Amino acid sequence: MGYQRRVRSPQSSGRGYGIQRREKAKAKSKGQNHRSSKISEENQVQKSEEVMDNILNRLHTLGNQRFALFPFNEYFNLWLRNLRDTLLDFESGSTINVDDQYTKERSQILSNIELELKEIRHREALSEEYLRSLSNSKIFLERIEEEFIMRRREREERKESEIKRLSSNIDDLKEELDRIARMKTGILKISKKAKGQKEEEVTQRLNSAQRELTLAMEHFTAEQERLRDEYEKKMQPVIEQIQEQRKGIENQENDSSLKARWAACEALVNAINALHQRSM
Repeated sequence: MGYQRRVRSPQSSGRGYGIQRREKAKAKSKGQNHRSSKISEENQVQKSEEVMDNILNRLHTLGNQRFALFPFNEYFNLWLRNLRDTLLDFESGSTINVDDQYTKERSQILSNIELELKEIRHREALSEEYLRSLSNSKIFLERIEEEFIMRRREREERKESEIKRLSSNIDDLKEELDRIARMKTGILKISKKAKGQKEEEVTQRLNSAQRELTLAMEHFTAEQERLRDEYEKKMQPVIEQIQEQRKGIENQENDSSLKARWAACEALVNAINALHQRSM
């Protein structure tokens, strides 16, 4: 009797082959799912890093933003709105779940910076009032100076006119004395007594005119001093007021909100970094 090969039935052969295919398919699917999961995790990590970089860069930019012109408080509302929008973009678009601790810290930081900006706005409002008062004080000082200049000019004109009149009178009297002195005395001319009386009379008038000139000079000098004293008394309190107003303005020449805004943004950066650490 010879060796006879056993032939598998088609049913037996098909069933074994189908099991192997399914096992291979499962293994392949499992490998694909693993790779897909790994890629998904990598994409998620990459997206999270991009979100973190974006929010931190935006906060650093807002923290270092400088406002150009006084009053700086005109920029506060826009800056706060940009800050809230930045946080909202992060919280709504981030793969990191926002927790209660972050929410509490964020709310406190925003509340603090809003309060600080409100106080700075109040101080700047006082500075604006200083500016208006300073302008009014300068106008008032100019009026005092203009009044002083006008009165001084009037005094100089009166002084010039009066001194000119008195000096002219003195000159006339001196000429008259010279003329009397040149008169000859004799039988057919003026007597010595008459000449002497005339000289005495003109001399008295000359002396009186010279005293009047001296008194006039003293009067105008006293008037000038009195005018100067009045001017300084009016001017001094206005000058002190202007100095005080300028001092109040100088305190607000630099943007005092910059430090507060920078600190708020840095606090938010720390809160977000802490949230990121807790989510890892």
